[in-house]
Amino acid sequence: MRSLNVGLSNRFEQVMGIMTTPRFAAWLIALGLACTLPSATADKNIIFILADDLGWADTTLYGHTELYETPHLERLASRGMTFSRAYSNSPLCSPTRASVLTGQTPFRHGSTAPQHHTKEERLVAKVDLRAAPGDKALQVRSVNRLDSSWPTLGKQLQAAGWATGHFGKWHLGPEPFSPLQHGFDVDIPHWHGPGPAGWFVAPWSYADFEPNLPNEHIEDRMADEAVAWMGKQVAAGRPFYLNFWQFSVHAPFDAKRSLIDHYRVRVDLNQKQRSPTYAAMVHTLDAAVGRLLDFVDAAGIADETVIIFVSDNGGNTYNGIRETTLDGHEYLTPATSNHPLRGSKATIWEGGIRVPCVVVWPGLTAPHSRSSEMIQTSDFYPTLHANLGVEMPADHAVDGIDIAAALRGEELPDRPLFTYFPHFPKIDDWLPPSAAVHHENWKLIRLFHQGEEGAHQDLLFDLATDIWEQRNVAAQHPETAARLAGWLEDYILESSPVLPQPNPEFDSAAYRPEMIGVQPRGIKIGRQWRDRPDLLE
Repeated sequence: MRSLNVGLSNRFEQVMGIMTTPRFAAWLIALGLACTLPSATADKNIIFILADDLGWADTTLYGHTELYETPHLERLASRGMTFSRAYSNSPLCSPTRASVLTGQTPFRHGSTAPQHHTKEERLVAKVDLRAAPGDKALQVRSVNRLDSSWPTLGKQLQAAGWATGHFGKWHLGPEPFSPLQHGFDVDIPHWHGPGPAGWFVAPWSYADFEPNLPNEHIEDRMADEAVAWMGKQVAAGRPFYLNFWQFSVHAPFDAKRSLIDHYRVRVDLNQKQRSPTYAAMVHTLDAAVGRLLDFVDAAGIADETVIIFVSDNGGNTYNGIRETTLDGHEYLTPATSNHPLRGSKATIWEGGIRVPCVVVWPGLTAPHSRSSEMIQTSDFYPTLHANLGVEMPADHAVDGIDIAAALRGEELPDRPLFTYFPHFPKIDDWLPPSAAVHHENWKLIRLFHQGEEGAHQDLLFDLATDIWEQRNVAAQHPETAARLAGWLEDYILESSPVLPQPNPEFDSAAYRPEMIGVQPRGIKIGRQWRDRPDLLE
């Protein structure tokens, strides 16, 4: 590790820019400590950045946005590998988060819906007892706590000598299921809810966590706290594992007014992405990534630091935002668009589960590299263990694989990917309780008990020619459909999930198949900045 004693003030101006606001005080103090104690270690630091609801088309990494600006994600990508076919383990947040920390799919760990802030404590999934008479299946009631007895990634790295810190969103359960019970030394702001407590811009409503500045943005504050914590670990010569799990860009739709104004002048109402508020939220998410990169560079630890960036699920297209044009006219728009992918957060279509992903791993990834290998968020658990020299826990089944070969630019072993979402979300493009299998360019979606007399209904798509998932080709490719369905059935037998069951009270007269995929009440209006008259910035 290089010392920063020489030319430190010049490097501050060059790398960090002019830092005159109180926001940077903690950063400066922490970095000052780092400068006095140069250290050397063979261990890698890990920065795991998990965005919330950031869609595959919400960044400039894949060329599908003309509105949003993500220069720091581009900067991150220039250092390592960008994956074009990275998948979350679920189209909703908590299940994917559980998969990151356990290496298991929702089939196995049982978390299939983000109910981890609710009062009831449920460590085992179960089938609902009732369903609407027009529903053919009984959906599954999700596990709603991450079992604190499990060997989570935080516990594993903490036991192996890493300092561990969790900053931002958790949504896997309150005490005694918080990050502090899952191997993290610190947890800030120690919040168990599904989104930020109140708003992104202060005033907030976190317990014992007050803003340092008027109108402080929670993402800016999390970056401050994370940078200060990393500085202390660098000063102590201790490798660290940082979970930087962002609240952005989850509802409520709240952003800095100056950034909303910046994007309002660029909005084209003929484009699919046309919310200046959402664009401003993406901007702040990206800026926080930049803050972490600035610290890594200034501290001289880039060659010793693994950085993973990924989203927990696809973009939210079913919540609406009321916006105002430059000439004062109001309009309602979906928060974002996942085009050219079909579907959204809370659907098992590609738009719900294909996510942006960048991995920077010194010694494995080449700068500016790209991969079309299919990976899933559960793969990071075994990959980190295998390539950091951490022994895998005994008696803990892991569904992910070590993706080091892909990080080196090679092909991964042939395998299917499995996704499980046994719920009725009732949003645009919703599906009944379902599962998906990806293999090469094929994707099979199984709709549980949606066929005749309670049989399953299988849909097959060729993503190479139909990325929009419009043409079910199961009848044209029966052998392929049967092969993928067989893998799914074998995996179900092996992982023993709680599955949707036929609705014993199903009434064919109440069945409305034409309503599948239709949001009953149109776009839902989420809370947004216009509800905050106190916010002036």
